[in-house]
Amino acid sequence: MRSRWFFVLAVVVLCACAGRSQPAPALGTTHARIVALAPFVADDLYAIGAGGDLVAVSAFTDDRRAKALPRVADVSSIDAERIVALHPDVAVGIRSQARQTQALRHAGVDVVLLDDDGFDTIFRNLRGRAAQAAATVASLRRTTAELHARTHAFRRAPSVFVVLGNAPIWTAGSRSYVATLIALAGGTNAASDLPAAYAQYSSEALLRAQPDVIVADPMVHLDAALGSVPWSRLQAVRVRRVYTVQPPDILMRPGPQYNQGIRWLIDRMKQIAS
Repeated sequence: MRSRWFFVLAVVVLCACAGRSQPAPALGTTHARIVALAPFVADDLYAIGAGGDLVAVSAFTDDRRAKALPRVADVSSIDAERIVALHPDVAVGIRSQARQTQALRHAGVDVVLLDDDGFDTIFRNLRGRAAQAAATVASLRRTTAELHARTHAFRRAPSVFVVLGNAPIWTAGSRSYVATLIALAGGTNAASDLPAAYAQYSSEALLRAQPDVIVADPMVHLDAALGSVPWSRLQAVRVRRVYTVQPPDILMRPGPQYNQGIRWLIDRMKQIAS
């Protein structure tokens, strides 16, 4: 499953082995030249008005304002030589990139590694220019509360199964950021029995769960598999409650666009929840 989710899944595999870095200084204040090694870092900087400090970004960065910036990191590697040549003040990534960023540290580049899979980390990572960061966080939380209030009229909480991979099946468990968004949208995570944030899920467990709604990352290309087991045996497939997230990052990327993901989920659950 070579997709943007490799970044997230790599956290599960590697973070136990990776050393914890020092607490991150406030972005957009003490640093003038920033390299974003993960997409949400660029999203955060633009959200607090510090996008002008970026000198390079990662391959999956899709903000139009970053279009002209060099791409120096992808799902499995970091171009350390190119980054050093940019003379950055700091390179900011995620904890699963600890090993990949060792060459940067050896070259004297300050490296900050952030947590990237928790709802609260969105707000912790949105810091920097204090006034604008505080206003951004307040606005995001206010919108979240307004969206969640829409779900108070729901008579039941539809179960949602998120497909991150098909062969084998990968999904979001109870500790994932995605599960929090599902709850805020008035639903329940169909894979709540999965203790890991992201992991494989058996076909048998999926058939037992019989989720009300199936949500898929477009890079999984789930449509091509719906005619085969276990998908063909799911009620959600038979009644066509299978949705591909577009654009995927509103739900899949923990960053300031997360409210769009909550709104997207509400729109797809409200008919069966009311």
